[in-house]
Amino acid sequence: MKSVCIFCGSSPGLDPVHAEGARAMGREIARRGLTLVYGGGAVGLMGTVADAALAAGGEVHGVIPRALREKEIGHNGLTRLEVVDTMHIRKARMAELSDGFVAMSGGVGTFEEIFEIWTWGQLGIHRKPLGFFNIAGFYDPLAAFLDNTTQAGFMRQQHRDMAMTESDPAKLLYRMAAYEPQATIKWVEKEEV
Repeated sequence: MKSVCIFCGSSPGLDPVHAEGARAMGREIARRGLTLVYGGGAVGLMGTVADAALAAGGEVHGVIPRALREKEIGHNGLTRLEVVDTMHIRKARMAELSDGFVAMSGGVGTFEEIFEIWTWGQLGIHRKPLGFFNIAGFYDPLAAFLDNTTQAGFMRQQHRDMAMTESDPAKLLYRMAAYEPQATIKWVEKEEV
C-alpha cells in the first residue's frame, strides 16, 4: 500500500477528540511514507488530517471539484491539488489514486463515499482494503447496524468482514497493509419457491 484515501468531515465536529484523531491519522500516514489522498479541502477534519500529514513531512494529494474550489475552501498548501469538474469525477479520481480507503468521523458525504467504495469492493470492481477509524466510538452504532444487516441476511459475512474497524490509526493501517482480498460474489442465492 503506497497511498491511502481519507474520507472525513468538512466540519471539525463538536468534540475536539475528532480533530485529535485526524491529526494522529495524518501523522501516521506520513510516518509510514504513504501518500494521503483526500477531497482537497482546508476546512474541518479534512484540513486537519492534511495539515498533520504535511507537518510530519508527508505527501498530500487533494482532489476537489471546481465549484468547491471557487468557494475558497480548497487547501493551498498541498503537495498537489487537482481541480476536477464534478463530484463524480472527484470520487473516481480519488479511487484511482488510492491503494486503500479510510472513513474517519464525518457526515452523510463521508458515509456515501465509504459505502460506494465498499460496494465497488463487494462487486469486485477493486480489491483494495477499506476501514473505519473509530475515533471515540463514533462508528460503534454503525458497526452494530451492519452486524444486524448481516444477521438479517442482507449482507454476507465475508462482505461485512471487508470493512475493518480500529480506534488506533497505526493498527488500522497495519491491518489494511496486510489485507488479502477474498474472491467474493455479491449475490445471495435465490431461494426456491
